[in-house]
Amino acid sequence: MIPMKRREFMYLAGTAAALGAISRQTASVAGESTTSSLAVAGNTFVSGREDNRFIQTAGFLHKYLQTLQPRLAFRPDMSRQQFIDWQSTVRKKLMELMCFPEVPVQPEPKRIWAQPRDGYQLQRWELYPEPYSVVPFYLLVPDGVSQQSPAPAVLCFPGSTGSKEMLAGEPEQEGNPAPVKEKWNDNRMAYHYARRGIVAAVAENPATNELANTRGEKTPLPSSDAWRSRSVLSLVAIWMGRCYEAVSVFQKACLLQWLVKQPYVDAKRVATSGHSLGAKPADILGVLYPELIRAVVHNDFVCNWQERSVAMNLNDPGSQQVVPGIFQWFDYTDLEACLAPRPLLFTEGGRPNQIAKIHRAYELMGAADAMQLFHYDKYSDPKSRTLDSAELPVGISGEQYFRYAYVDAAEHRFRPNRAVPWLAKVFGI
Repeated sequence: MIPMKRREFMYLAGTAAALGAISRQTASVAGESTTSSLAVAGNTFVSGREDNRFIQTAGFLHKYLQTLQPRLAFRPDMSRQQFIDWQSTVRKKLMELMCFPEVPVQPEPKRIWAQPRDGYQLQRWELYPEPYSVVPFYLLVPDGVSQQSPAPAVLCFPGSTGSKEMLAGEPEQEGNPAPVKEKWNDNRMAYHYARRGIVAAVAENPATNELANTRGEKTPLPSSDAWRSRSVLSLVAIWMGRCYEAVSVFQKACLLQWLVKQPYVDAKRVATSGHSLGAKPADILGVLYPELIRAVVHNDFVCNWQERSVAMNLNDPGSQQVVPGIFQWFDYTDLEACLAPRPLLFTEGGRPNQIAKIHRAYELMGAADAMQLFHYDKYSDPKSRTLDSAELPVGISGEQYFRYAYVDAAEHRFRPNRAVPWLAKVFGI
């Protein structure tokens, strides 16, 4: 568990500096070496020309990304005032990249039903974020919470195809993907928070589960048509001047703005909690709404997407991950640095150079202890993290990249034993 002591942070910061100074390593054997590095399994793009240019478009774009310097990347040498000014600039640019639509006044969310559960009430609601759009969501309200006794609240966002039913601990709707049985208990994110006395709101990712099927709607096309797939819809959204992540964040922003107005919610104690694909929207809302979001749970590993794409030879991240133009300005680790000094939790490790960068931002704001990080159990012992001082090679596989990031992919799940007590402590429960 981190907070890191200053000596530990300086070690990581030194590691980050060293990584930038070391030339790209190569290796000729596959598998793990006996030193603190992994061998490169594949190859990367090499020009072979005297001018180091590429005829192959992939080679040119890879080198472009490798040398791209985001204009609003966090700089460790910022002063405190420069950092505060930088936060404001990042927030404005991020809002531009989200391409929120100009929306006329929409109907207020409507409660559809409410049912008692053990220790809380489960409520089904509908949100109307913009014309033509309906977003069903669940609200879990702990027993005893009222206008006279308001409680803190958390917005819960699932992983890739996770449903609101799974997060609420409810049976899946017909047509939803079957949850992984071994992870179902942990992945009941909203249920775990509600049982701890925190109001939990659950919104699904666009084009998944109920937001993908046609229950209750008349349509001339079957729901299995390929054009309805999330990847295709993500590309079509970009054609429209929007993108998947921006649509997701806008819907969740509308839910946030409604939630903080509810009389049984303590508006000074509201957090976001995102797992996997839902972790980035949790970060983004935290950056965009610092006056509303008091803490962020990032249930995933610390990932710099530019660094990852370069290492993996321009891997396909999935069109649902793409925010057009974002690398020109910053990466997600910069956005996480922008959250300082508000409490921030990472539950699944990450690359030490990126952890050090974010921690430096928190140190600038005098809040080093407000950022905490847990590693996967497989890497909880520092002796198991043998790649701290190794350079991230170029031309590696996804599996090898995960080794450098200390990711145990098979164990990727929500971490109630980490996130729930942490947020309860932050909110003074």
